[in-house]
Amino acid sequence: MKSLLSFILGLAIGAAAHWYLTQPDRKTTVSGAGNEPRATATEVKDTLKDKVDTEKIKDELNKTGKVIREKTRQAGQAIVDATANASTTATIKAKLVQDSGLAALKIDVDTTDGVVTLSGSVHSYEQIDRAMDLALNTDGVTKVISTLLVKPKT
Repeated sequence: MKSLLSFILGLAIGAAAHWYLTQPDRKTTVSGAGNEPRATATEVKDTLKDKVDTEKIKDELNKTGKVIREKTRQAGQAIVDATANASTTATIKAKLVQDSGLAALKIDVDTTDGVVTLSGSVHSYEQIDRAMDLALNTDGVTKVISTLLVKPKT
């Protein structure tokens, strides 16, 4: 009887030891508990973001037929650049109109990032030189390209 009791007691101790050793580490479980809600919250946020973006895309396509995404800083810089380009073009055009030796209405001016392109027609090579000089001596202009053609007066 003693041996049966010892066997049952040994079996109970063994089962208890097995249960104790197979339990997860309590410290790991508690310290990792904060990560699980964060991960779940991130998943929910990403899911909602995707759904909201999808709805916005559908709306944009229905309204305009296209979808455009830009970084705010880049879009702002593009507006500043476009304004600067238009201002430079207007300044050069005004200089051309003030110069009585140039047919300003026959000269087109296009400005992109400080590079000015003159196109159209003039009556002499001297007028090409004069138009390029006026454009090059304008604030913000770094380069002038001329595709002006010489067409003698008829």
